[in-house]
Amino acid sequence: MAGMVVIYKQPADAKAFDKHYFETHIPLAKKIPGLRKYEVSQGPVTVAAGPSDVYLIGVLHFDDLGAMKIGMASPEGKAAGADRRLYAPDESGVQIFLFDSMEV
Repeated sequence: MAGMVVIYKQPADAKAFDKHYFETHIPLAKKIPGLRKYEVSQGPVTVAAGPSDVYLIGVLHFDDLGAMKIGMASPEGKAAGADRRLYAPDESGVQIFLFDSMEV
């Protein structure tokens, strides 16, 4: 299994972010070929030391990194990537991690 973790910092307008993310972005992203599961954090995101500046975490699951690469290169993947730049245009406000995983 492979994952994409997208970490969003606190947006200037949380209500507008949520509206776009849940009503526009997620439906677009769910059309990406090869996407197996899409999860988002619920409630405040904290770290062991306490509160953080993280607003929301999205986790997308694919069979493997090859499937993720194909999915993200598709028209649907490109559309989701372009859309992310609409509601989170400042690269300093988002971190994206791609990884292969194994169950242990």
